Amino acid sequence: MGRAEARRAHKRAARPSGIRRLFTWKKLLGAFFGFVLLIMGAFVVLYMVIDVPEGNPAAKLQSNVYKYSDGSTMARTGEVNREIVDLSEVPKPVQETFVAAENKTFYKDKGVDLKGTARGVLNTVTGKGKQGGSTITQQYVKNYYLTQDQTVTRKLKELVISLKVDRKKSKDDILAGYINTSFYGRSSWGIQAAANAYYDKDADKLTVEEGAYLAALLQAPNQYDWAIASDTGKKLAKQRWNYVLDNMVDMHWISASERQGMKFPVPKEPKAAAGLQGQEGYLYTAARDEVIKDLNLTDEQFDAGGYTITLNIDRKKQKQLEKSVKDQLTDNLHPKSNKADARVQAGAVSVDPKTGKIVAMYGGAGVSQHWRNNATRTDYQPASTFKPLILAAALENDATTQNGTSIKASTIYDGTNRRPVVADGQKVGFAPPNEDDRSYGPVTVQTAMNKSINSVFAQMGADVGMDQVMAMAKKLGMDDADLKPYYAQTLGTMGASPLEMAGVYATLDNHGKQVTPQIVKAVRKQGQPVELPKAIGGQVLSRGAADSVTSVLTGVVDDGTARESVRDNPDRDGQQVAGKTGTSDDNKSAWFTGYTPDLVTSVGLFGEGAPKTPEAGNQVPMKGAGGRPRVDGGSFPAQIWAQYTFNSSGSNGKFDLDTDMGAGVAPTTTAPPTPTQEPPTSKAPTHTPSSTPPPSDTPTTPSETPTTTPPSEEPSQTPTTPTGSPSQTWGIPENPADGVGDDGRGDG
Repeated sequence: MGRAEARRAHKRAARPSGIRRLFTWKKLLGAFFGFVLLIMGAFVVLYMVIDVPEGNPAAKLQSNVYKYSDGSTMARTGEVNREIVDLSEVPKPVQETFVAAENKTFYKDKGVDLKGTARGVLNTVTGKGKQGGSTITQQYVKNYYLTQDQTVTRKLKELVISLKVDRKKSKDDILAGYINTSFYGRSSWGIQAAANAYYDKDADKLTVEEGAYLAALLQAPNQYDWAIASDTGKKLAKQRWNYVLDNMVDMHWISASERQGMKFPVPKEPKAAAGLQGQEGYLYTAARDEVIKDLNLTDEQFDAGGYTITLNIDRKKQKQLEKSVKDQLTDNLHPKSNKADARVQAGAVSVDPKTGKIVAMYGGAGVSQHWRNNATRTDYQPASTFKPLILAAALENDATTQNGTSIKASTIYDGTNRRPVVADGQKVGFAPPNEDDRSYGPVTVQTAMNKSINSVFAQMGADVGMDQVMAMAKKLGMDDADLKPYYAQTLGTMGASPLEMAGVYATLDNHGKQVTPQIVKAVRKQGQPVELPKAIGGQVLSRGAADSVTSVLTGVVDDGTARESVRDNPDRDGQQVAGKTGTSDDNKSAWFTGYTPDLVTSVGLFGEGAPKTPEAGNQVPMKGAGGRPRVDGGSFPAQIWAQYTFNSSGSNGKFDLDTDMGAGVAPTTTAPPTPTQEPPTSKAPTHTPSSTPPPSDTPTTPSETPTTTPPSEEPSQTPTTPTGSPSQTWGIPENPADGVGDDGRGDG
């Protein structure tokens, strides 16, 4: 072989094989840069194509939270136990525990961890399952914008959206979103629900130690839940807790000495989910209805969640009201053996007259047994608890009797049974009976109120003018839907609720300044306060008139239909009380609405057909309930009122009344004549002798007249109030003397 051939053979031997020719270092380097450029190009395309989506509807779901006035949680409603709070409501050190636990570079990074994301994608592709390593921003994006699916597509979307979110939102917004959307175990989504679930407090009350535990939970909520964790789980939970706090020291957020003094905050045992059983169901419904009305919301808007509703309910007073109903009523009823007992429904509302706060409410046996709230239902007659409104209208309008005498506590009226009502000298075709058809003859307005004499207040309504009476009822807070100016309305034949009547009497107690009872103390929407209407309004009744009515109503307690249950109650301890009983036609409702200077409470009992009977849901008499011939306002209602009030008012104050119209005023003259009444002669008036004990209650209507239909005998026009009345005074006559005995206890 020559040299030339040898050189050619050497060159052939030195040439790379086919594979080596294909994968040269130049080609590999070129391919690598080409791949990088391809990835970069693909990422640019993804960045341009992928937009930040709308928030995941599931991540926006919240519960509505109901709290008592002391801040304790009453109930939560909604599909998801979440209550979004503003970051400002979370103490700064607690915020930092989450950063220390999950993403120490959070305040400096651009929202992504490329190495962690790459590892997550690789593990997903190779089937190694879920891996951590995401930033707080990425976890927030996953919670709020995406899903929990472990796919390559989702991870790439997470990366792109996180970069965009970090540019558009502040770090505080991102951190707030993260801690509000994360799952903490115990069916708790978000830090507020978690704080309640683990430490029975709101997020703004969390300590650093507690915050560190909640931050540690996010790694493995069920495994680290102290109540259900295994020994290993508890050990891991403590290790994670220590890790969080040690990182806080490294970040100079707490000092080493502070860290050394910290002890592991053992969470409280899980509690049953706050529900809506018993009275709480009624409180929830009343609060919900009030918020929807006050904020002009639809049911759908409210039920979407995010509202924290704090009630005015005072837990001590609430318990006392429930106990009083039990002690005075339900313990004395035996519905299984007495059909009449099964018909009795009770409702009550208690209001602070100075603030309008509803401090207690009794709605019935419980929502699972009786769904309708008896405290707010308006389908039963308030009966004679309406009579003070007629007097208020008379005093406010400076009304006079048919012969021009100014109406006040000392004014004489004819209390004859079934005396025809007269307006402008003409009979109006309405002549209501008194209880047991009893005639009283000439009596003062004060005595008529004490003994609830129907014939007197029917005539007074005509004297004042029924349009003025109804206008006064509306001013004092009654629903005007039922306030038609019929003469039968003087007997309280419209519908009303304990809530309404408590508001009316609270306005009297508040010296004529309107009180609109409110069960809701405060509302927050996603942590932000919402403005509510004011409970105390303007002067709707002059102080002189309001205080005079209060003075007269003290006579009902001290010398009238409520004296046995209230005046002589051993727990009264000198407490001054004003109030009025009421019993409707055929004993279908019975009331006592009364007040002290500090507390107004209206108690109503309603006859309702028992479930699974032919009369179920219908209004029926309560006669025979509790072994009584009749359930009147001076019995169970006044007894409930007295036990509750005298054990929860906390004072025995006196009324500060701007009036000299005292209770117990008696006549100095005989009754003035009316166009239908002959002037009295020397002959004794026709009335039941005072030595004969009168009945305990007075029905208010001669027949079952629907509240929306006037009696057929009434004229189509409403009489006007007589003109030319003398100037109004609040004084009482000298030398009072009453021809009617004080031992009677009629009621209506």
